[in-house]
Amino acid sequence: MSHKLRCSSLTSVRISITLLLFLSTSFPSTLLASGFVVPTLSSPITTLNRSADSPLLRMTSDKFHFAIDRGGTFTDIHCLLPNGEEIVTKLLSVDPNNYDDAPTEGIRRILQQYDDEDDYPRGAPVKTRKIGSIRMGTTVATNALLEREGERTGLVTTRGFRDLLRIGDQTRPNIFDLTCGGLGVLYEDVVEVDERIMLAEFYQGDTDECDDSDEQMLLTDYATNKWPRAGVGPRITGITGETIIALSPPNPSFVRASLQSLADKGIKSIAVVFLHSYVYPAHELMVGRIAEEMGCFHEIALSHQVMSMVKMVPRGHTACASAYLTPKIRQYLEGFTKGFDEGLLKTASLRLDFMKSDGGLTPVEDFGGHQAILSGPAGGVVGYAKTSYRAAGGEKPLPVIGFDMGGTSTDVSRYDGSLEHVFETTTAGVSIQAPQLDIHTVAAGGGSRLFLQNGLFVVGPESAKAHPGPVCYRKNGYLAVTDANVVLGRVIPDHFPRIFGPNEDKPLDLEGAKAAFRALADANPETSGKSIEELAYGFVQVANEAMCRPIRNLTQMRGFDITKHALACFGGAGPQHACAMARALGITKVYIHRYGGVLSAYGLSMADAVVEEQEPAKEIYAVSSVSSNGFDENQDPSKSTREARLEHLAQKAQSALIKQGYSEDCIIIEKFLNMRYDGTDNAIMIKENVNLKDVRLPFAQTFVEQYHREFGFELKGRDILIDDFRVRAFVPGFTPNPPPMVPPLGSPTPLGTSKAYFENGWEDVPTYKFEDLNPGHELKGPAIIVQSISTIVLEIGCTVFVTGDGDLDITVEKKSTCDETGIGEKIEVEEDPVQLSIFAHRFMGIAEQMGRTLARTAISVNIKERLDFSCALFTNDGGLVANAPHIPVHLGAMQSAVRFQVEYWNAEGREGIKEGDVFVSNHPQLAGGSHLPDITVITPVFYEGSILFFVASRGHHSDIGGISPGSMPPHSESLKEEGARIVAFKLVKDGKFQEDGITDILVNQEFGGSKLNARNLKDNLSDLRAQVAANNSGIRLLHELIRENGLHTVEAYMHFIQHNAEMAVRSMLKRFAAEHGTRAHAIDYMDDGTPIELTIDIDQATGSACFDFNGTGPQVLGNINAPPAVTYSAVIYSLRSLVGQDIPLNQGCLSPIEFKIPRFSLLNPSDDVGVVGGNVLTSQRVVDVVLKAFKACAGSQGCMNNLTFGDKKFGYYETIAGGAGAGPTWDGRSGVHTHCTNTRITDPEILERRYPVLLRQFGLRKGSGGNGQHPGGDGVVREIEPLRPLTMSILSERRTLHPYGMEGGEPGETGKNLLIKKNGVMLNIGAKRSFAIDVDERLMINTPGGGGYGKK
Repeated sequence: MSHKLRCSSLTSVRISITLLLFLSTSFPSTLLASGFVVPTLSSPITTLNRSADSPLLRMTSDKFHFAIDRGGTFTDIHCLLPNGEEIVTKLLSVDPNNYDDAPTEGIRRILQQYDDEDDYPRGAPVKTRKIGSIRMGTTVATNALLEREGERTGLVTTRGFRDLLRIGDQTRPNIFDLTCGGLGVLYEDVVEVDERIMLAEFYQGDTDECDDSDEQMLLTDYATNKWPRAGVGPRITGITGETIIALSPPNPSFVRASLQSLADKGIKSIAVVFLHSYVYPAHELMVGRIAEEMGCFHEIALSHQVMSMVKMVPRGHTACASAYLTPKIRQYLEGFTKGFDEGLLKTASLRLDFMKSDGGLTPVEDFGGHQAILSGPAGGVVGYAKTSYRAAGGEKPLPVIGFDMGGTSTDVSRYDGSLEHVFETTTAGVSIQAPQLDIHTVAAGGGSRLFLQNGLFVVGPESAKAHPGPVCYRKNGYLAVTDANVVLGRVIPDHFPRIFGPNEDKPLDLEGAKAAFRALADANPETSGKSIEELAYGFVQVANEAMCRPIRNLTQMRGFDITKHALACFGGAGPQHACAMARALGITKVYIHRYGGVLSAYGLSMADAVVEEQEPAKEIYAVSSVSSNGFDENQDPSKSTREARLEHLAQKAQSALIKQGYSEDCIIIEKFLNMRYDGTDNAIMIKENVNLKDVRLPFAQTFVEQYHREFGFELKGRDILIDDFRVRAFVPGFTPNPPPMVPPLGSPTPLGTSKAYFENGWEDVPTYKFEDLNPGHELKGPAIIVQSISTIVLEIGCTVFVTGDGDLDITVEKKSTCDETGIGEKIEVEEDPVQLSIFAHRFMGIAEQMGRTLARTAISVNIKERLDFSCALFTNDGGLVANAPHIPVHLGAMQSAVRFQVEYWNAEGREGIKEGDVFVSNHPQLAGGSHLPDITVITPVFYEGSILFFVASRGHHSDIGGISPGSMPPHSESLKEEGARIVAFKLVKDGKFQEDGITDILVNQEFGGSKLNARNLKDNLSDLRAQVAANNSGIRLLHELIRENGLHTVEAYMHFIQHNAEMAVRSMLKRFAAEHGTRAHAIDYMDDGTPIELTIDIDQATGSACFDFNGTGPQVLGNINAPPAVTYSAVIYSLRSLVGQDIPLNQGCLSPIEFKIPRFSLLNPSDDVGVVGGNVLTSQRVVDVVLKAFKACAGSQGCMNNLTFGDKKFGYYETIAGGAGAGPTWDGRSGVHTHCTNTRITDPEILERRYPVLLRQFGLRKGSGGNGQHPGGDGVVREIEPLRPLTMSILSERRTLHPYGMEGGEPGETGKNLLIKKNGVMLNIGAKRSFAIDVDERLMINTPGGGGYGKK
């Protein structure tokens, strides 16, 4: 066989292998069954002669070095040959007719082709004598996680927390999805162990000690449900130096028996997750030893070993991921190693490493499932970081945005000289707490399907997938982005392999794609008059905007100027979209590497070997100094501990690398502190700046600078704390030299011309073959560059230069600003569905970025952590344009607040609205508020001296005065008792923050002769400033939008987008009337018997409806009264959920609705009654009534279970999950927030570390969901014990009347609030109560279940 293809026989061969359907669509075996091997020249242009003594690669002149990215569809291989030349190959990841394992087969083929001394027959183990190293990135773990195909896993956890990971942070992923759908947990069974430790910091009782025999007496009897007494147990110093109290150690006999019960069920992996094990791991270690002795588990994941960080929920999910996925990886590795001779594992000089999610290599034996989630994408990040960052040249290269467009999704990331890591992410519904590259994913790729919905162009999230694929693949597939590019001439069938059709010998089906677009146009009247090319181009524009959105979030929301970045494009589909996206983003540089289609594999060849070590801490790094308005440099309280622990971690990490065979002098150590301001929860990982070693408190300087850049301010007067010590030891991988300078050669000769569609219509464009481009060649767009199985689209105004390495350096002409920006005479703007879809993305993107600005600049836990806020855009008359879907009860409600301020300040005798003004209000009845803690900040958007729009943000402040801490008094009867009331005040006047004025409002409150001042004024002021900052970010982005598109266009599309939402709601109402009749009615009751009655009359012809609440009971002497804005929010949420599709959320949703709400009723009370419960309780009942009238689903828990507790030193507030109602096709979800709220709950370890309480249990309330064909979701049980006397307040509903069932389904259980006294007596304290609670007493909250649907 003639297989030795020598590079010398070729002339100027360079190639970047990329894929049309973008690493997600399988090509038939005729193309790739035998692989696609591309050699490169031994010339200065393409050869990277790497140093033979490279400390990481250990290159030798007679070895092959492989870097392999095993993806879900394709496996890419980069190989460095013994002579220093590089080749790449690509083959199908799964092709059982030709080979068992793609990486093994790829290695075999390359060795067979390039090793003259040995033969490598198919079917025989591959000889490893000539292999120097193998590095692999793999999606095996990711796919197993997505498809839930890991090892059968059991969870071992602290008693009282068996359901904690199932509840998670209690939020639902999509607030408008009535099913509250989620992917579920990874474990299938749970064992609760009677073990418990507590932190001693807040314990104020006797210092009870006991010996070992006493400890056994403290074990509790499960039958009596008693808990070990707080404070009783040995004192032990934990890892952080904190004193912990071991209340109850595990009983070895019980542990062994429980583990045996798991093994008897066939469970082969366990995850052990105990409360506070990050600081005291002894109990987990005991269970681990017992499990290991038993010998019946393949994987034992101890959470403190997997990731030793505070937060039980993400640490627990991470341990489960490790237990669930590591056996899957091990199973794959066993299959992989069987394809080689024994030298693969026994030859010391042959390195077998895997890429972790953090961008570092690790030996095969240390590779865990939780580290592998981003194994594949991580290689691409390393690849562009090492090839594109240096390509910019100059003293400081441009920061680079990585743009990796695949078939079903697109990954974006950022690089500015160092890899950026995050330490908590969510993948496939599982929170992973581990160092991972900061990669953002959006569900838009080459295979994303195309839809027209409610007059909008929609791209994804559904994908055509590998099979059947796009229409043009001749397999009866779905219309996708790929089809649009084919129709537009951006992918040329004649230059693409003829591999389609039944016999795999046909070209891409252009006519089929055209027919599919034509059918789509014919079926949708809103696209009448558009050609199929205009339709296809519109979808490409919408896809581009969808992919621009995460890039804006990645940069702008963190304070970076997006225009001062380069765009590094890789992945199969990226080159077709990169230039257009760069122009839309204001980016002027695009880089496409010659190996752009296999950049993940290429990145693996250059990656560092990394070992990370981390330990939790509780240290003060810097003490605040009031006198210097900074930090006391004479105090360094953590110095000795800090230096010793960092050095210990450094030695540990260094030893691990030395053990792997690396020389000590090649190892670089980086030290980090995870730091935060005292009183906040947002820690930032700060790397030691070696240039500041001579500066006192160098970490503090870096921390303050980074905090200010990320959050926009500093918190002066607060200590800086250390939460974790971290060390990253690494051996640097290869970094290419900058490309050699080459003289310009002008334009090459085109292969020919073809027609392609751009913004001006069809263009005759030159077509070039990539391999015909030589260093120095330059060509201008529009043009198309054809690669082997992909295409680069050079847009109009773009110029590409071929670098000395053969990469493409593209300069993008800046997008011109719109000439039509002035106010002047009105210009008629015609509605275009493509532009409507793009503006829908832009408007919502602005509201979302406002929200991110608010979350990162706020101080309070409510806004920063629980995300209890909303941000929105409005027209100049106060009509809602876009409301980012943060908290449902805020939806649409701010419109009333904005309109009131406009009317108030423009009324005769008042000073009007001026540039530099910002308004604040919270009055529910008079100023369009919801309840007093929700403070709305409103800013007019001026342009050329006129008000064009408004932006607003509403945030829940933790305390604004009133008769109880947290400003959520359960027993208030008047508004005065609930806190500060703000009807209209200029928070900013002439550009100056009116601190004295707002302070006076917040602290000068009286009721009954007593002062009811806000209890945490500093946080109030900080959060108000954050709201102003969020509004300012919205103003800046709106001005950008005007510059890009023109004022009149932006204004017109604000109204068009409202009309679009209106028509979607009208269509839904017409459909309901046709099926169920034009009248709907429902009634439900509050626990006090007050009815909420609704009659809906629908005009079937127009889709208008009257929502008549006559029959609703009168306002009450209490606080469950709800102002009209709350009803509007509840209705807009319900209508948006009933539409069932992603439509713009704005005032248009309510335009078809006429409201009739009787005055002085529960839903339209007078301006002096209490309303704090109306926002959090009555709102839920209004939603229940609306959904009941529409026969949508059974009743959900109908409550937010508002709990506050505190004393004179602190206040804490949370809302608690319950059961969701079942529907006609779904079971109700358990332990989740429903309808009008979606706030997070505090992690148990954070709760106990920051507040003087013990969380005794937090789990599902089994059987509380109503029975039915589809049962309702279960509520939860949450039991809290104070460690010092506190005041607790509970504000709740559904304690008397059950959540309703539907269509024969049974109702859900009511909730119950119990005070458990010291003697064990339980007192039912009712739904609404404020009470003193003492040490050794407990509050147990049982939340309601959801109703069932259908008769069982």
